[in-house]
Amino acid sequence: MSTPVPTDEPTAPVRPSPLVHRVFGEPRFHTDADVAAVAFAADGTLWSVDEAGVLRHWAADGRPLARHYLSDLETLWCFSPGARLLASGNDDLVLWDVPTGQLVGRVEQQSWVTAVAFAADGRTLASGHDDGVVRFWDAAGQKFLGQVAACPRPVPVSAVAFSPDGTRVATAGEDRVVRVWDADTHKLLAELVSHTDRVPALAWHPDGSVLVSAGWDTSARAWRPPQPDPVILLNSHADQVHTLAYGPGGKYLACADSDFDIHLWTDAEKGERGPVLRGHNDEVRCLAFSPDGARLASAGADRVIHVWDVRDGKLLAGPNLKGRHGIAVIPGPRPRLASTAAPGVRVWDADTGEEVAPTGLCPAHAVAASPDGRWLAVGGTDYFTQLWDAAGDALSASLEATKPPVGSVAFSADSALLAHTSPADGLVWVWRCATGAPELILIEAADGCTLEGVAFHPDGRRVAAGGIDYLSTGERDGAVCVWDLETREKLLTVDVGVYALAVDPQGKYLAGAGIDDAVYVWDVDTGETVFVLGGHRQKVHAVAFDPTGSYLVSGGDDATVRVWDVLSGRPLVAREFDSPVQSVAFGPDGRFLFTGNGNTTCYQVEFRKLLED
Repeated sequence: MSTPVPTDEPTAPVRPSPLVHRVFGEPRFHTDADVAAVAFAADGTLWSVDEAGVLRHWAADGRPLARHYLSDLETLWCFSPGARLLASGNDDLVLWDVPTGQLVGRVEQQSWVTAVAFAADGRTLASGHDDGVVRFWDAAGQKFLGQVAACPRPVPVSAVAFSPDGTRVATAGEDRVVRVWDADTHKLLAELVSHTDRVPALAWHPDGSVLVSAGWDTSARAWRPPQPDPVILLNSHADQVHTLAYGPGGKYLACADSDFDIHLWTDAEKGERGPVLRGHNDEVRCLAFSPDGARLASAGADRVIHVWDVRDGKLLAGPNLKGRHGIAVIPGPRPRLASTAAPGVRVWDADTGEEVAPTGLCPAHAVAASPDGRWLAVGGTDYFTQLWDAAGDALSASLEATKPPVGSVAFSADSALLAHTSPADGLVWVWRCATGAPELILIEAADGCTLEGVAFHPDGRRVAAGGIDYLSTGERDGAVCVWDLETREKLLTVDVGVYALAVDPQGKYLAGAGIDDAVYVWDVDTGETVFVLGGHRQKVHAVAFDPTGSYLVSGGDDATVRVWDVLSGRPLVAREFDSPVQSVAFGPDGRFLFTGNGNTTCYQVEFRKLLED
């Protein structure tokens, strides 16, 4: 077998498609394939490796620092403590130097590698195989040190773990039995029989007194080898426990289950629980604590590394912490693009890609720019919308909502009014930008539903609000309402749940991103359904009309941008990108379409090329 040659690649954004004119931002803690392993380095930075063999180095806030292409031939990966070495396995056992991504050595195996583990000092490596054997190796010289028949009958080894002092090694096989061995003499010390289904992971308490096994039988089990019976069954998990890890000092045990939740235990022997960490939307395959034990990194099949504060269970970094990645184009002689994906709002010069003022303002849930380019509204994750003078880079007003976060923000066509929503209480607040004073409040603006989107009519007198009826009152999935701001009357209601709204520049059509993966177009005066536009295969996040009103664009979790002819409803194009599209916005002249992506980047696409290519 040929030896894979690792290659480096610069961390500057790479255009994911010929259609993309420019990329803004970096894919923070987002990868291109399922994550197989994560580990913290001593300096607090984080390393990860994809199942496709891409080794990535991340800053604490998720910025990519380096990337090395190793090999796509391996099926499992394991970091040494401190992330100094990386082991990979298939029908060979391969070692890599983590800081450089260089190949250290390769050992041909007699059988397929099914599990890998390093000793705490990183000097010894154990490989489990599909013939039931665990083999031991010197990590520095890849010298064979011995082996144990971890499973009496030849079934694959499913997990291996060294005790912290390196004197014992625990193994688990597809026979559902956990065994403990003397690491030097390879003598069997204990046989722990209790699990009724597969045991995919093992972890020792840092003091070596307790061994915890993860099971596909709903539980993690704590043992005190050589005692043959478990001390306790940790039974609050979902059907399967996939992986687990102990933090430094043993204060926390983390267990990830098949509901994609991570359960923290403050004392596994006593069954004392800590926070449950929720945020992944697919299988969690790896866990790693920071050297100080304050943070936990988790990753897996959803291709997003999450970093948590284990003390309060707060998500610190990884996905868009605020839900949908919102963007806004600030008109002007040099248009700017604002994005909510980073910890603070980022603003770039749309022509050069350089970051410009007012950037890094504050955490945001939503963002909008006034049509005249004067104002930038940042809907916060707290109680406030911050109204910025975009030209002077100065805070003009802090507009308070009743409940956080501020769900969506929108300006009137004359830039005089700003609307923002509190999703939790169903209120739309309308403010006068020049004074920062409230103009009016619409109560139950979406007819008792949550508020997911708000949009002004071009006449400035009407505003549309839409959302979701999670309780299905009136046998509906949500509602869109149009209000007259002068009379404060509800003009019409459409019983369709939506995630976003847009009104065309001529004021004839109202479009909604429906919760049934369809795009709806209504007559804004009568509420009659003009079109129901299908094609998206997953959640539709965003809709936008181009400045001429000729085209309607949508973006969704299926990573596609779709364009329809507004007059006929005819689908024109569907272009697929490399990340979910969570927002769409046109530049002021309609030449460029901008997307806010699930991987925290933004794309600038030449719209005519999108239509014609």
